[in-house]
Amino acid sequence: MGGLPRGLIPVLSGANFVIGMGAFLVIGMLGPLARDLALPAAQAGWVMTAYALAYAVLSPLLVSLTGGFGRRRVVAAGMALFGLGALGSALAPSLEALLAARVVAAAGAGLTTPVAAAVAAALAAPEARGRVLAFVFMGLTVAQVLGVPAGSWIAYTFGWRAAFWVVAALCLLATVAIWRIVPAGLAFQRVTLGDLGSVLANGRLMLAISFTAIFLGAIYVPFTYLAPLLETRMGLDRNGVTAALAVCGLGAVAGNLLGGALSDRLGPFRTLLMLSCLQVAVMPLLSLLPLPLPWAVALFFGWNAAGYAFMAGQQTRLVALAGAQAPVALSLNAACIYGGAAIGAAIGGAVVSEAGLSALGVAGGAGAILAIVTILVSHRLTPVRNATA
Repeated sequence: MGGLPRGLIPVLSGANFVIGMGAFLVIGMLGPLARDLALPAAQAGWVMTAYALAYAVLSPLLVSLTGGFGRRRVVAAGMALFGLGALGSALAPSLEALLAARVVAAAGAGLTTPVAAAVAAALAAPEARGRVLAFVFMGLTVAQVLGVPAGSWIAYTFGWRAAFWVVAALCLLATVAIWRIVPAGLAFQRVTLGDLGSVLANGRLMLAISFTAIFLGAIYVPFTYLAPLLETRMGLDRNGVTAALAVCGLGAVAGNLLGGALSDRLGPFRTLLMLSCLQVAVMPLLSLLPLPLPWAVALFFGWNAAGYAFMAGQQTRLVALAGAQAPVALSLNAACIYGGAAIGAAIGGAVVSEAGLSALGVAGGAGAILAIVTILVSHRLTPVRNATA
């Protein structure tokens, strides 16, 4: 990591922390938000789904349209736009206004996260790329430990709008840090809408990218509704839900660090296959809740560790497969993060409506089987020169 500008990775990781908190705090505030807006839990979940769908559509388009601009301008502009979305969410007078503000926030995040990853991947030494990407992505996982539980506590204590005010303030600080630390004039090979079309037409590459949506989609079937699941099945209150989310976040951080090391040591394919198998084994255990508290803590930690360990390996694999089109591939991969969240949230809502909260774990485990099939087929179709990818 010696060739990277001083302070660049902490700043990019910090920006991802703010985005992770602002994107996913809805999961921890679903109860207060639903009660305040008089919505059933399944319908309130669409606040997350709208964000995820908007990100999935807008991120690749915006990254391609801004391919000729300096990277500092793009990342800073994305961070500022995300802040405007958080501000709009805090001030939203209705559900419709809240959904519109979430779309604005998704556009900002869709610029910031993939461009930050592309910058880090391009500047890092090849042998350290997995670890560098893991540190950049670390901000999103640390948000699971601190940001999302803190947002949940604020929402339960002061109201869900207060949590969005906090995110808006953090966005201002992050935007200033990006402008001060990210080097001016930093640019790489320009990407265009034509590059986006080329990647979309590449069936092998798109299959590799789609793994992200399928893997995370399976996880978000139960994760989107974790707060009501904990309230009803474990009998937890505000502090209990916050603590459980913190345990999930600690698992996410541990998994993120482990995933980067595993990817560099075992190769991306073996890492992703192993993690998919672990999800098939672990998620159905969520359907056994309530469990004794120590067992539940271990389950939440292990589930999230196995879930968040995938990102460094997946991004490393896509950089190897995409070559010069890596920025577009990474933006599509980031879109798949939220596309998977949207799919998982929608499926989870249907499962809750039809079969109840206790069926979420089994449904998530079934989805992870599809992730195994996807990575195996993708690996089989990968050119020999990228056989380890």
